Amino acid sequence: MVKDLVRRECKCHGVSGSCAIRTCWRALPPFRAVGAALREKYHRARLVVPHPPPSTHAPQTHLVIRRTRQNAGIGRQPRKSELVYLEPSPNYCEPDSATGSLGTHGRHCNRTSRGEDGCETLCCGRGYNTVRTEEETKCNCRFHWCCRVSCDKCVTRSEAHICK
Repeated sequence: MVKDLVRRECKCHGVSGSCAIRTCWRALPPFRAVGAALREKYHRARLVVPHPPPSTHAPQTHLVIRRTRQNAGIGRQPRKSELVYLEPSPNYCEPDSATGSLGTHGRHCNRTSRGEDGCETLCCGRGYNTVRTEEETKCNCRFHWCCRVSCDKCVTRSEAHICK
């Protein structure tokens, strides 16, 4: 992906920007551009299956894109630029003892984030509950001569968002 996104950059040298000499080089793409391109490929990834199926004991097997039920038949071979997978990913939203996934029920999330820790993503669209708490602690403590300490009571309010 990095190789595909390498770009050519040039700079002019000369008196008053006359471009008497031009220097060019290959520059790496911005990290965000590489990440965005990889994410796009991930979302377009295709499920592949061996063809002919392993049960036929054919001498040569290659991978083809799996067809849907409506579009039956043999699928085409994936392009070299396509991202493919052999098995669907497990559903990490729900508990699965086979994969060791605990799911996301009961996880704390960030209500305002649009990233991976955001409630929309982390809670898998199930929504979340908001829990408000008040904690009373001693604060502003003062020592009085001799042998007495007096403190104020402070209330700390907090809000937590927990996946349903």
